[in-house]
Parts: sequence; C-alpha cells; structure tokens
Amino acid sequence: MKFLELMERGSKILGSKYALLGGAMTWISESNLVSAMSNAGIFGVLASGAMDGRLLQNEIALTQEKTKCNFGVNIILVNPKLQDLIDVCGEKKVSHVILAGGIPDKSTIDKIHAYGVQVMTFAPSLSVAKRLFRQGIDALILEGSEAGGHVGPVSTMVLIQDILLNMREYPIFVAGGILRGEIIASLLQLGAVGCQLGTVFACCKESVAHENFKKALLKASGRNAATPVQLDKRFPITPVRALENAGTEEFVDQQREVLAKFEKGEITLDNGRLLLEHFWAGSLRRAVCGGDVDRGSLMSGQIVELVKEEKHITEIINTIISEADDFLARVS
Repeated sequence: MKFLELMERGSKILGSKYALLGGAMTWISESNLVSAMSNAGIFGVLASGAMDGRLLQNEIALTQEKTKCNFGVNIILVNPKLQDLIDVCGEKKVSHVILAGGIPDKSTIDKIHAYGVQVMTFAPSLSVAKRLFRQGIDALILEGSEAGGHVGPVSTMVLIQDILLNMREYPIFVAGGILRGEIIASLLQLGAVGCQLGTVFACCKESVAHENFKKALLKASGRNAATPVQLDKRFPITPVRALENAGTEEFVDQQREVLAKFEKGEITLDNGRLLLEHFWAGSLRRAVCGGDVDRGSLMSGQIVELVKEEKHITEIINTIISEADDFLARVS
C-alpha cells in the first residue's frame, strides 16, 4: 500500500491532500506560514495564543486571502476571551478548531459544532480520550512530552501504547518527536490517521521567524530542548519545552512572583496560569520576532536534533513521502 492510501482516512477528516497537521506555534503559525502549509497540501493551524476576537478575526481573514484550502485555529482554553474566539471561528467559517491547554467541557464542544466546525483536542490518558469522544469531538491529537512548546508529562511512545492501540477505531493523530516518513508510515499502520509536526516548520523557509531564532534551532541538539522546573506542586504549571538560555531562568523567577501572589490570595490559580501564559507569549515574541535568542523563549521539540537545514515546505513533504514509500516497499 502506498503512503497516500494510508493517509486517506486522516486526509478526509482534515480536508487536505496529506494527513499532516502543522503544530500551532504562537507568533510563528500566522497567516503566511499557515496558508503556505495548506497550499502545499498539509493542514495549517493558526495559533491564536493570547489574541482577542478582533486580532483573531484579522488573522483568519489574512489567511483566507492567501489560501482557499482548509486550515484550523488552535485556541487555548484558559484564554479569558475563549467564547469570543469560538464565535469568530464560527463566523469566519474555519473548518476546524483545535482546543489546547486543558480538557474542554461538552458545552464548549457543542458550541463549536453548532457553527458546523469540527473539534479536535488533546488527551493525556485513555480514560480522558474515551470521555472526549463520548462528548463528541471529531478527532484526537496525542502529543507526547518530546514536543515543543506546551506539553504534557507523558511521552509519545507511552501515549501510543496507552491510547492509540486501544482505540484504533477512533480518528487519532500523533504528535511529538516525529519527522521521518518511516515513523509516520508505521504510526498509520498502527491505526493513527495522521501526524502533527511543528519544529521542522518553525525552521522552514516560509516561516516568518527571525533568522536568529531559526539558526539557534538548527544548531541545537535534542538535549538542549528541556522543560522548566516546577517550583510548587500546589501551583502546577504546564511544562513548556524550549532551548535552555537566560530566559529559562527568568521563567523560574516569574513562577516565584506568581506563586507569592497566589499564596497571598491576590490572584486565583487560573489567573496565575494566565500570567505565566502571557510571560511565555512575550518571551517567545522577543525570540521569534525580535531575534533575542539569549532572553527570548526558543520553543522547540526534541526532534530539533534532526532539523539541521532550512527547507521549503514542499521539500519537507516530498522527503517524508519518499522515506515512507521506500519503507512501505521494503516491509511489503
């Protein structure tokens, strides 16, 4: 069987030629990169980050001017403008909303479906995955801790065995530490409907990321992409994988400040998490837009170990297809 045939199920869900999603990367996954991805046959995903409804509306409109193909919007559940962002996605008729940064409730899923928009989200365990499908999600993404940016605590390999192999009949995409075509083809054979890739596209030629940011990733090794220390179990943080630099230490200091305010009763847990989210957004912007690779956040997955060259999106896709088809021919 050819690679494209294995992808058919996922391609139908996404409405794209290839069952490959672009990971949503704040400041990077904007209209230029997302439209280029979708035009190249994969499924681009806008990162709404800390946007409000007006900013997201503008970004969707810019993307729709540049592509007639499907693309999705990633929305972080702790964003205080969550309901406004959902309304914008519905009104602008995006094809998919990807909910991240928590476990969505049924009312949120139902609201998105009411607009005729498909819902995708993430799950950290088998029980949560089953519950989300009962609540009506259209597809699930298993993202392991090897991924860049906001990640869960469990590795991709464990999630595959815990969730994918026990839910083969459900539409599940796999993310985290994935690049080569042989791996993607193997995951499709195991029952996945597609895969999500991020770091390699952060470094591609169509990416608007600053050259300093790209160079830092291209020179890095997998061990450089680490998650920060959590200072207090009472105040759990969502781990954010990035290359270690001075900005990593600044985040530890930011945690201390937020934790102190939380202990004094000055902020709630959700407000504290939102403050940390704003910190990451600002720090990431310094690196991606301003080129500050010393203090800015260099979010990347451990797959950065294998990303050593800035390529066009089409080159990346063609390499994956060639690797996958060669692998499938050998094992057949």
